[in-house]
Amino acid sequence: MVKHRGDGTGPDLPAQHFDTIGAPDVTAVITALWRRAHMILDGEPHVLDDDLGFRLADMPEVLAAAGFPPGEAWLEHPAMQVRPWRASIAARARLVEDLVADRSRDGLSQFIILGAGLDTFALRHTPDSNALLVFEVDHPRTQHWKQARLHTLGLPVPKALRFAPFDFESGGSWVAALGDAGFDPASPAVVALAGLTQYLTQDAIQQTMRDVAGLAPATTYVATFIVSPEAADPADRELIALTAQINKARGTPWLSTFTPDQFAHLAQESGLHNPTIITSATLTDRYFTGRGDALRPCSGEQILTAAV
Repeated sequence: MVKHRGDGTGPDLPAQHFDTIGAPDVTAVITALWRRAHMILDGEPHVLDDDLGFRLADMPEVLAAAGFPPGEAWLEHPAMQVRPWRASIAARARLVEDLVADRSRDGLSQFIILGAGLDTFALRHTPDSNALLVFEVDHPRTQHWKQARLHTLGLPVPKALRFAPFDFESGGSWVAALGDAGFDPASPAVVALAGLTQYLTQDAIQQTMRDVAGLAPATTYVATFIVSPEAADPADRELIALTAQINKARGTPWLSTFTPDQFAHLAQESGLHNPTIITSATLTDRYFTGRGDALRPCSGEQILTAAV
């Protein structure tokens, strides 16, 4: 039996382990559901319109493994009612997509999504063009499941989408995996790591930054991070602490949090340049000004951009 929390932040322990079905992990599924919930529960204009991730995740066994009921009942789950996190999920995706669009106008031809999960950027933005190649890096089993699911739904894989299967626990090189998928190391790229650094050790985060720093000049790195409690707005601290507790209880503990200065310094130590922190206040000004529903992102998550 799947039990649900009543605290409004997330599901209890999963009913079955994702390894048994090969699907993306619980965090990827919840992200896809939050994106869809934003389109249903929040007023217009939507910060992000993405229901494709939900379509991928909308299988009884996948929803159950993430702790959600099947059918339309998933929307009533308390996790979907947490407006600040829902806004953060939409805003961070929109910011990355806007960054890629800006760089594409300047001639960018490669976009790398680390830990892609149920990301649908390529499906929504590059259906008939290979001017921008999109590389999704994720576990081989997850990518096999995703490709099979796309086939089942009748969603064609764009020519511009390249799958780069890689097990981040293997000790190998995700850059080498990109090369096998057709990545050009001499050409700049945008490299995105969204919603994952809190689940990594500081050493793993820094190694990823060093790997990015070894890519072609003019490459841009964009990564989200969870801020230390003292760096968050006081109004959000209880929600952040509760979310951390729930992640720990379901087996996905937060391993790393930072102040903005600490995360920027880590990027500089790793060989990246011009680190810039995009705060939740900046996201509010950019994407939520003038709304009638007072929707705003949680200050517990912020974003770094840096250059090679």
